[in-house]
Amino acid sequence: MPFPYRADHVGSLLRPPDLLKAFNDPDLSPGRLKEIEDEQILRVLARQQDLGFKIFTDGEFRRRGFMSDFYESVEGLDSGSEIQRTWKGVAVPTSRRLTGVVVSKIRQRRRLARHEVEFLQQQSPGDIKMTLPSANQFPAIAYKKGVSERAYGSYSEFLQDIVPIIRSEIRALLSEGVKYIQIDAPRYSYYIDPKWRSYVKDEMGRDPEEALDEAIRADNACLEGARRADTIVAIHLCRGNNRSQWYAEGGYDPIAEKLFSELQVDAFLLEYESERAGTFEPLRFVPRDKAVVLGLVSSKMAAMETQEQLVRRIEEAARYVPLENLALSPQCGFASTMEGNLLTEDEQWRKLELVTQTARAVWGNT
Repeated sequence: MPFPYRADHVGSLLRPPDLLKAFNDPDLSPGRLKEIEDEQILRVLARQQDLGFKIFTDGEFRRRGFMSDFYESVEGLDSGSEIQRTWKGVAVPTSRRLTGVVVSKIRQRRRLARHEVEFLQQQSPGDIKMTLPSANQFPAIAYKKGVSERAYGSYSEFLQDIVPIIRSEIRALLSEGVKYIQIDAPRYSYYIDPKWRSYVKDEMGRDPEEALDEAIRADNACLEGARRADTIVAIHLCRGNNRSQWYAEGGYDPIAEKLFSELQVDAFLLEYESERAGTFEPLRFVPRDKAVVLGLVSSKMAAMETQEQLVRRIEEAARYVPLENLALSPQCGFASTMEGNLLTEDEQWRKLELVTQTARAVWGNT
């Protein structure tokens, strides 16, 4: 079956000033905050429709970051502590206290995304996409040696307790009729960048290949039974996206054969907007029953790509994956954290319009 959404986007959109102000107002009531969120979500749903998208998100407008639904749904994490990360790119302040360190056994208090999907099902002009973080996201950023052992004896034990939470959310969303579920999995970039492979080995005490195998098993456990004829289950890989910065570099070559063949998804949303991502050659390992959404438009930089550039790149990728199994999107979201990347809203919408226009030029009105 051809991929149904030739023009795609990764999910998060720049928060407008009114919403940012509301998020940071300690005196604002939860009810008033929701009203502002609802107003802004309706606005971006209409804009997506105007641009010609057939899949819709709420821009993650109810989240402080792409992972925050998980943090707000569980107990056992100390939000006053975090593990430091080194970012590359433009030096700007980045979000703090969006993560936390596990200090006791995690316990789920509520669903991750039910409060988001209800409004979208009522208001979206078409099929909706819901985004969730990969279970693999959390051991690397929330397990701190010398602290977390009081709760879990190893990274693997922590991961085992996260898997059922993500799996149950995926199943719930599917039962509620969500047509497109996207798993955000930046941590696979640890296995393509030599410095992060060294981190896995030296700091985490894991063999990188064994850790990669475990990561794939964990994601597949979360996705068990999720591939269905009438839905899309996809995974998004990137190299970091906080405030137009990144933390990893390298092509998909070290993980391509294993990842593309073993992960039980319908599609891979792959970052390909810069030389950091390497060549299209690893796409030769993508099975014919899986699609690739090419992230060719930068959500980090304001400079505009051209349709001619994008068409040429799509043609290059089609040497390795049939054209009917390809689609187009930005390389990542525009606001993985609430503060967003260093673009204006107008620049964001112009880039998304370029995505839909190029998709029509390449695939027609499909």
